[in-house]
Amino acid sequence: MSHLITREMLSNYNELNLRKKEIEAQLDELKKAFNQYFDMVFGENMKGELIISDYKLQRQIRVTEKYKQDTTVHRLEELNMTDLIQKKPDEEKIKSALNLGLLKEEDLEGCKLINKGQAIYVKRTETK
Repeated sequence: MSHLITREMLSNYNELNLRKKEIEAQLDELKKAFNQYFDMVFGENMKGELIISDYKLQRQIRVTEKYKQDTTVHRLEELNMTDLIQKKPDEEKIKSALNLGLLKEEDLEGCKLINKGQAIYVKRTETK
């Protein structure tokens, strides 16, 4: 039976993996520099765009909101809204209850977790 895995394959994998780590470290440094630039020019957690020659650099901000499980369950129980509780807060039902006016945002004050993430995009644009 011949070997499906060869020494060359292992060597190649090892070399590629080392290069991958070096490249990822360089990309992280560039992303850090880009984010520092956008923080200075546009403000922290603000989106922005920069065009240099035929390259466009963009930063987009992703915002995710979640309800703190224990706090939200406790608050919904206090408000006698147990139909909005599963084993964790049912975010879809909470949003519906908010939209229908059955709940107010202030009813859930202190329950929501808001996360922001930064994303860097580099695209080559068409030259004219």
